[in-house]
Amino acid sequence: MTRAEPVELIVQVEGADANPPLAPLDRAREFARQSKAQNTLRGYRADWREFCQWCEGKGLTPLPASPESVASYIAECAGRLKVGSIQRRLNAIAEAHKAMGLDSPTGAGMVRATLKGIRRTLGTAAAQKAPTLTADIRAMVEASDAGLIGARDRALILLGFAGAFRRSELVGLEVADCAFGKDGLTVTLRRSKTDQEGAGRKVGIPYGSNPDTCPVRTVQAWLENAAIAAGPLFRSINRHGHVQAGNLSPADVARVVKKLAERAGLDPAKYAGHSLRAGHATAAAVAGASERSIMNQTGHRSVQMVRRYIRDGSLFRDNSAGKLGL
Repeated sequence: MTRAEPVELIVQVEGADANPPLAPLDRAREFARQSKAQNTLRGYRADWREFCQWCEGKGLTPLPASPESVASYIAECAGRLKVGSIQRRLNAIAEAHKAMGLDSPTGAGMVRATLKGIRRTLGTAAAQKAPTLTADIRAMVEASDAGLIGARDRALILLGFAGAFRRSELVGLEVADCAFGKDGLTVTLRRSKTDQEGAGRKVGIPYGSNPDTCPVRTVQAWLENAAIAAGPLFRSINRHGHVQAGNLSPADVARVVKKLAERAGLDPAKYAGHSLRAGHATAAAVAGASERSIMNQTGHRSVQMVRRYIRDGSLFRDNSAGKLGL
């Protein structure tokens, strides 16, 4: 068994043909593989391989790894990685040991103390992208292209903003997930970051007062202009102006947001795909929307996470300094 294999045990079925019925152990491994998102598993594999390479360079054993080795490893990581990335590497090491039925060294006091010191030294504040507020979205819509590309980009940012969708949720939408009605558009999210089991949830998108920035009308216009009746909702367009069959990628959402932000006179470095979701929560908070209504739209399970946006959006709307009469 190679050093990189332990993590593979939880992400693939070993020794099983794809066609015959799976043996009980193989079925258990398949269920274990499905217990985590694919992006998470890919990250674990890469992180585990990096740890193995580090151990090899130091003449250390990665499996089982000693607490001293893991503590030394994350201490070196602190010079080049953010705290969140270091935590993910610890998670990968823990999963590798768990897959082999071994006690994880990541829970040892030395490792915990080292991580705590890293957190205190580096801090844990995330570098957040700027939210796109309502005025920003309007300016971005006005700066969009003509033709199919403009129709798609307008639908993408307006639906992302109104629905407070994540990038992965936007690009994962199918036409069948969209139901147009007299009150607006009902979007069915079949799976999301916080719904890995696929229970799904519905998000309502009401009609806007301005036809040019109405998310419902712009999505309808995109589907009609692109002649899309089924399949992925948002697609790439080649240089000949032909709509392609496959979905856009999450990176494409960021690219569109940055492009339109720059055209609208904003600093593109400060904006990304998440700006649409953060912008919804911030703009809604500024307008006086309740925490509950914002959480209903964003799908957040944590009030603390939503309050980060609400707090930022309320810095000047509900500010005691404004009562000082200065």
